[in-house]
Amino acid sequence: MLALNNTSNWPTFSFIGIPGLEAAHMWISIPFCLLYVVALGGNIILLMLVRAEQNLHEPQFYFLAMLALTDLGLSLSTMPSVLAIFWFDLHDVSLDACLTQMFFIHTLSTVESGVLVAMAFDRLVAICAPLNYTRILTHLTVACLSGAAFIRGATLLAPLPFFLRTFPFCGDNTLSHSYCYYPDMLNLACGDVTFSSLYGLVCVLCTFAVDAVFILVSYVKILGTVMKLGVHDHNWKSLQTCACHLCTVFVFYLPLISLAVLHRYSQETSPVLYTTMSNAYLLVTPLLNPLVYSLKSRQIQAALRKRFGVQRVVAGE
Repeated sequence: MLALNNTSNWPTFSFIGIPGLEAAHMWISIPFCLLYVVALGGNIILLMLVRAEQNLHEPQFYFLAMLALTDLGLSLSTMPSVLAIFWFDLHDVSLDACLTQMFFIHTLSTVESGVLVAMAFDRLVAICAPLNYTRILTHLTVACLSGAAFIRGATLLAPLPFFLRTFPFCGDNTLSHSYCYYPDMLNLACGDVTFSSLYGLVCVLCTFAVDAVFILVSYVKILGTVMKLGVHDHNWKSLQTCACHLCTVFVFYLPLISLAVLHRYSQETSPVLYTTMSNAYLLVTPLLNPLVYSLKSRQIQAALRKRFGVQRVVAGE
């Protein structure tokens, strides 16, 4: 159902499902629901393991717990609107609800990017300055880095809802996603959106772009150090942890970049592909992060075996 609105400061927005497959939404909801359950369950288990297992009380696993907490927030931010479309054919959302969802989605995405930077810093210190690791990565440092990631995201993105509140909206106000996304809402606003658009670009550059550069530089430094020292047993174990982190980085940035490209060329993109990628952007990361660490991290595998009797997934690691 589409809500046709006259120009208004209190509009109703309409989510879309998967264009052309409306009759199959109930069936499509089954894999979506299962994926959400796996994502929620996997991240909750990670949080439980880090809290309960003494050998996981290390900086890298504290950051992993922060990542899992952020992924939980992202899943819970999008799950209600996505499943409401598929299960109950509910497409309409008020301005306040849309702005709230948008703020949490963008803030938590930014926080996750910051946590990935903190994890890269952790690996950088572990490999390039192992003797100073415990002195540098203290509990206070971990808390400060995690807090900084949250404060940066919340502070930079807090103005976005207020920017959108200043605009009237006209037309049918149909969003091109199953959730509220800032560029999408900005495209529906009437008036001069130049400043708001530029601020959004600055936020992206100050968060995702800066973070990606720092992660890249960190791994160049790590690779240089490993090549200089040679791959000994200690370095090899550290590199295995780096592999987990790199997989997490790719899982986070690839859907993000893909969605940005598709949003730029949305007119030339298949509606089904566009909608699928927009849902994957916020579903793939929370789903795959727990799986990556369960498959690649020896400590997480040992904790799973101890707590749940899970057999080792990958032999010989």
